[in-house]
Amino acid sequence: MNSTADNKNTTQVTRRRAFSPKDRLTLGVFIGVPTALHVLLVWIPAVATIGLSFTYWTGIHINDIRWAGFANYHNIFFSTPVFWQALKDNVIWLGWFGLIATPLGILLAYQIDRQIRGHAFFQTAYYIPVVLSLAVTGVIWNFMLRPDGFINGILGKDITNPISFFGDDRWNLYVILVMASWRHIGYIMLLYLAGLKAVDPALREAAALDGATEWETFKRIILPTMRPVNIIVLVITIIESLRAFDIVYIIYGTSGAQVPILGTLVFQNISGEGQSMKGAAYATILFLLSIGPIIAYLRTTFKEDVK
Repeated sequence: MNSTADNKNTTQVTRRRAFSPKDRLTLGVFIGVPTALHVLLVWIPAVATIGLSFTYWTGIHINDIRWAGFANYHNIFFSTPVFWQALKDNVIWLGWFGLIATPLGILLAYQIDRQIRGHAFFQTAYYIPVVLSLAVTGVIWNFMLRPDGFINGILGKDITNPISFFGDDRWNLYVILVMASWRHIGYIMLLYLAGLKAVDPALREAAALDGATEWETFKRIILPTMRPVNIIVLVITIIESLRAFDIVYIIYGTSGAQVPILGTLVFQNISGEGQSMKGAAYATILFLLSIGPIIAYLRTTFKEDVK
């Protein structure tokens, strides 16, 4: 009898929670409008770009579009040496972020979480660049490192004999990487610090009672516990390395010849050289390289949800 009554009550509650026509309209507006805008402004242009990469088109008249098959990709892979240089630079960017900038962000987050002396100052100082775009970051560093900038000024270098931070092809990429790391370190710090706040303090106390060192505690307790955050950090590091463009554009302008990366090749071919189809092919290659870690992350997340 009680079971039957409970089922009736559950049915009544379910009926009471049914959406009214007004609720459905509200949900439709709040979900439908952003979805429509996302499809219109993101997915349709993305699909159109992929389609354009298989054509010949100068970007002027739509009637001039002709089917090209894989000719644009063949041209990029076998007749465009700058593509391989750009890919190499993006790999170096990824290596720098993965081996230097990201570990520094994790280390900083771990030390701030331990509330070292001055932790509030460090947290604020490294958080500020996170709210700035890479374009603004580029403007700030350009002011500091240009021939008549702040750094040359405090080093006593006049305009006739300044240190050329952006003029040496051997170091251009690494100067840009230092500039980009300023923001990336703070971003990783913020993500990891949020994850560290969720770690049970009892685990650390138990490790301390067992005589574990700080490194052993981090390696055997904190790192495995932070696995979901580690995956997010890895994905973000890969995507940030591949989609880099803003800061190079701010420093070197439209050519970006001093630091060729995939993002600048997309921009150059779509905007200025009348080879929209080749720029679309570059964009498609960049998309495929970026979507890989995203798919890996989603697969891992869904597997964990199933378990």
